[in-house]
Formats: sequence, C-alpha cells, structure tokens
Amino acid sequence: MKNKIRELTDRNNGMSNAKREEKYQQFVRGWVNYFKLADMKNLLKETDEWARRRIRAVYWKQWKKVKTKYRMLKALRLEDWRVKELAFSRKGYWRMAKALNQVISNKIIAKLGYTTMLDYYLIVCEN
Repeated sequence: MKNKIRELTDRNNGMSNAKREEKYQQFVRGWVNYFKLADMKNLLKETDEWARRRIRAVYWKQWKKVKTKYRMLKALRLEDWRVKELAFSRKGYWRMAKALNQVISNKIIAKLGYTTMLDYYLIVCEN
C-alpha cells in the first residue's frame, strides 16, 4: 500500500494535480473496498498522516521559486513574518512538509480533493 502511495505522490513524476488526485481517489476506494472487513482504523490513521505529508511536499516542490512560495503562502492568509520565514527557508521538501502542517491543513487537502482513507473506510463500514 505504501509503495503505491509513494508512486502516486512522487515529486518527480510530472503528473498534474488533477490526475494525481484522481488516481489517489481510485486507489483509496479500491484498497478500502477490498480490505473493508479488516479492522484497520489505526493503520489507516497513520497512513493518512503520512500521505498528507507527502501531498504537502508535492505542492511545496511545485512552488519552485521563492516568489511563488511567498505568493501562495500569502494567499493562505498567514502573518507576513511567518510567510517570509517559510518562503525563504532552505530546508528540504520533506522537512518543510512537516512545517506546512499548520498552514496547509487537513481541511485544505480535503478541499483539494484528497479524501482520507479513514473517512472512506468509516463510510464503507457503516453500510
């Protein structure tokens, strides 16, 4: 499962965000529907946290220039000092994805179209 998510959220594959979101949704639906009889809430919760961090890293890499990072963070209504601190950071993608946890929240990721595996699992198990 993790290898497939790694493949879908790879920062170097040149896939569009719409295509990545669509393939991720297909994978989540297929995987959860196949294993819906198993009790795997904790596994899905941990996997969701990890996958969201990978998604944040993908978006951070897409904002290649400092100017773009600054503009996109400013659009998320952050304080000016915080925007500068993040935009001018020299840390790597994975480390910055952890720092962006407060900025690009789970709600924003859900609004982008990435449903969590746990939410889908709870919907499927109720029915």
